[in-house]
Amino acid sequence: MKTDQLKKLLSNFDGNIFFDYDLKKKNWFNIGGKSKVFFKADHLNQLINFLKILNNQERIFILGAGSNILITDNLFDGVVIKMGKNFSQITLHSDDIIIAGSAVLDKSLSNFALENHLSGFEFLSCIPGTIGGGISMNAGCFGKEFKDILISVQAIDKLGRVISIPAKEIKFDYRKNNIPEDYIFLSASFKGIKSEKNKIETVTNELKLKKEKNQPTRVKTSGSTFKNPISQSSKKVWQLIQESVPLNQSFGDACISKKHCNFFVNKGEAKFQDMKKLIDFVSEKVLKKTGISLETEIKILE
Repeated sequence: MKTDQLKKLLSNFDGNIFFDYDLKKKNWFNIGGKSKVFFKADHLNQLINFLKILNNQERIFILGAGSNILITDNLFDGVVIKMGKNFSQITLHSDDIIIAGSAVLDKSLSNFALENHLSGFEFLSCIPGTIGGGISMNAGCFGKEFKDILISVQAIDKLGRVISIPAKEIKFDYRKNNIPEDYIFLSASFKGIKSEKNKIETVTNELKLKKEKNQPTRVKTSGSTFKNPISQSSKKVWQLIQESVPLNQSFGDACISKKHCNFFVNKGEAKFQDMKKLIDFVSEKVLKKTGISLETEIKILE
């Protein structure tokens, strides 16, 4: 749909709707061009109305913390939706159950669980994303994943219909699940285990130190670039990269982290094509050396 048509169609959302919106500062790589439409959804009713009016006539992408995405420098010909403050609420439902909005940061949920003496959420302190993104990819680290604490998910489809899905009905695998890709997550319920606060804090701090030691921080990176090829190899993806790729390879300002070779870094003004070339280069080198096809963990929005 042309921009003029969209402006007329979405005129009731003034103040929350933006056209030709710059996405570069909305992601950890600091790479990207503009989105044809950017919509900040303040609350559920507003989101429902927006989706019903849009009537699935445009591509839709949900942008969370921007920690796991590489965005095209060209115009994204679609709608980017950012979940607003009413999707950032966390509440204690009972002694051991927490309900969190999809825009809640993983580390915020970890901190909330700590303050309420609930263990099982410690690993979330090391994942730089939101609850919605974490569910979408069954994010995890240090032997724990979202599926281990999830009770249920509340979502909405792109026609504005709200759905609740019990975790037992979801098939989770490594970094994926079988929830329809066109569902937008609203909130989720999680179950913890009552424990002593100091014990939870000790585990959390140990995980944070482990991450700090092994992964690059305070740089323009987007987390793990590739998934571990668990069905093809017993080796971790960083081992395959280390064995197959000259680690000093760069394209423009896109380079491989010296601290962890599955983390790619924008060391200045890298463009989308620079980072994409590096991803393709590493993938091709690993395939040629080991016969293993790598799959990206980061989402590529083109």
